[in-house]
Amino acid sequence: MAEITFKNNPVTLLGTEVKVGEKAPDFKVLANDLSEVTLADSKGSVRLISVVPSIDTGVCDQQTRRFNEEAASLDNVKVLTVSVDLPFAQKRWCAAAGIENVQTLSDHRDLSFGQAYGVAIEELRLLARSVFVIDSSDTVVYAEYVSEATNHPDYEAAIEAAKAAK
Repeated sequence: MAEITFKNNPVTLLGTEVKVGEKAPDFKVLANDLSEVTLADSKGSVRLISVVPSIDTGVCDQQTRRFNEEAASLDNVKVLTVSVDLPFAQKRWCAAAGIENVQTLSDHRDLSFGQAYGVAIEELRLLARSVFVIDSSDTVVYAEYVSEATNHPDYEAAIEAAKAAK
């Protein structure tokens, strides 16, 4: 498992760490309208999945805004942001922030995504900051588990992986 800290304190990640070259695990999360969303719903597209502890915090806000900006120039790439924030809070935040190129998804109900990707923080019931790129055939082509949850991910590496994926 990836070793993660949150504010420099070690935390326990639940689930299974995914690795490049593996088939991407399925998951079931909620869209802002409370409809269920799975990995299969975006089959045939490259997916850049940005995972944040809470969209209402500084680094998470910046991460989502950065990927929203980049998404406009990424052809055939769906950018998803997953957190345990309630769908209503995500919808409100997106409206206030002018987010139009990223789909925010909530894993609050049963941590399906968090456990499938090994990013559910047991002690906090939040998701660890991470980024995954999944190609159109559902293979993981990029995986970053940010070692300190309050740090930024490697935006450039994730974006390049998404551009290179087929």
